[in-house]
Amino acid sequence: MSGVRNGGDLVVETLEALGAKTVFGIPGQHALGLFDAMGRGNLHFVSSRVENNSAFAADGYSRATGEVGVLFLSTGPGALTSLAGLQEAYATGVPMVVVASQIPLDGLGARRKGMLHQLDDQKASAANVTKSQRLIQHASGIPSAIQDAWTEAISSPQGPVWLEIPQNVLLDPIMVPPVEDALAEAADNPPRVELVREAVKWLAAAERPAIIAGGGTRRGRAEASLLSIAEKLRAPVICTPGGNGAFPWNHELSLQSWIEDQHMTELLEDADVLIVIGSSLGEVTSNYFTFEPRGRIIQIDAEPRVLESNRPGLGIRADAGQALAALDAALTEPHGERADWHGTSPETLVKDSLTKVRARLESQDLGKELKFMADIREAVPAQMQTFWDMTISAYWAWSCWDTREGQFHSAQGAGGLGFGFPAAIGGAVGLETTGSPGNAGNAGNPENPGNPARVLAVSGDGSAMYSISELATAKQHNVPVTWLIVDDGGYGILREYMVGAFGKATATELARPDFVKLAEAFGVPAVRVAPEDIGAALKAGFAADGPNVVVVETLLKMFAPTHLEA
Repeated sequence: MSGVRNGGDLVVETLEALGAKTVFGIPGQHALGLFDAMGRGNLHFVSSRVENNSAFAADGYSRATGEVGVLFLSTGPGALTSLAGLQEAYATGVPMVVVASQIPLDGLGARRKGMLHQLDDQKASAANVTKSQRLIQHASGIPSAIQDAWTEAISSPQGPVWLEIPQNVLLDPIMVPPVEDALAEAADNPPRVELVREAVKWLAAAERPAIIAGGGTRRGRAEASLLSIAEKLRAPVICTPGGNGAFPWNHELSLQSWIEDQHMTELLEDADVLIVIGSSLGEVTSNYFTFEPRGRIIQIDAEPRVLESNRPGLGIRADAGQALAALDAALTEPHGERADWHGTSPETLVKDSLTKVRARLESQDLGKELKFMADIREAVPAQMQTFWDMTISAYWAWSCWDTREGQFHSAQGAGGLGFGFPAAIGGAVGLETTGSPGNAGNAGNPENPGNPARVLAVSGDGSAMYSISELATAKQHNVPVTWLIVDDGGYGILREYMVGAFGKATATELARPDFVKLAEAFGVPAVRVAPEDIGAALKAGFAADGPNVVVVETLLKMFAPTHLEA
């Protein structure tokens, strides 16, 4: 069979022609043609231990690098196991191409032939968590289908696209020549001219404009336009958890990310024109649906189903980058001269509002939590990217984490457990593979020598158990990731919610392993430290080679929810 090419070769050749460098996944019987072909190509394969974690890793790769994440899945159980990870990518708008194997063609059509891994309609299972799903039935269709999927993945709203290829199509010899080139360009998604004109009319008359920057702002690379618009309007800007990092944290117009605080809710309610970019004004952003804006809303989103889904407004369906660039170009007059919040300047309002938030936090018994988060922030190099699981530390980080020159990534899109560590593995692999500029980690910092691709993952003990097997992946590939596990003996945030709601918690306490010994069993260095020593432990981890784990046994509390206040 030497020299004979098959459908698997077409998959690999097309992906390479499109610029793919790394693939995540797990081999499977029906997918062997894919993996055999990788042995003849140049793709770097990262083998996870659970398909859900493979999906998180491909997601993290894309978030860290801005490139398309590629995921190979086996049929049936392997494909289904990936779906929760794909839900996060779909909810957050992360571009991915997912190639799943399928049973041979003669088993398709919901006939119960009893083939291994057989499903009635495998791609239907992915319909809730991917932009589209395709079944490729002949080898000559592979290059075009992958090219189309890549184009769809990078076109706003970005997201994962599902392809499946039967076993025999991957394995059978082909006549199709090697793929020499493939082109995928994002579809244009500009705003309608009359909508930009109307938005400018509203903003020209506004005295109290404000801006909510959601995750779509980052996906659309709209940061520069956002900054320019905010300064032209002198409009306060607040970032959602997904938008964290879209606006400079310490800018005089920055309300940072304290979106769940009532002081911020009241400020935004008072805006006479509110620009909402890449956000549905959903549960967290609306301070749990207590937000009652009195002014008009301009809502910009690439996903038409998001527009006006929670509040009526001027809906502009467009890529955030293109929309804000058009809006910025159209804002030619010095509109900021009108900015006046009932006799207070927007800059003073921002400063006073942040002072009120800080005072509210300091009025609660949160000294340990505030210091813990500050110590982590001080230890993490300015350019390092961080990946946060659904854990109390992450809930704090949604509001208080200054990304500085790095990027903040969390699982708040879908809210599933287990994201942090595998996504960080994917991110670190991506930064090593692409050498992405602007994500130089700790390079050149004499206080933090080490791999510039190193990233930080943060999990609780509950979420850590979802991805503990990926310690083997991190060790096998010597991935430069430092994993902070905050061990509070259970599902801490659920414990807090249940005690608050019912006076006691049920089923939140967990038996867990000795995480230090467990990491060491995988050959990964690990330390257990007291909360007050977290900074020094992280700095040591950042200076090391390969993966390492830092465990802190402590019980953190959340700040009091303001949406429950009378």
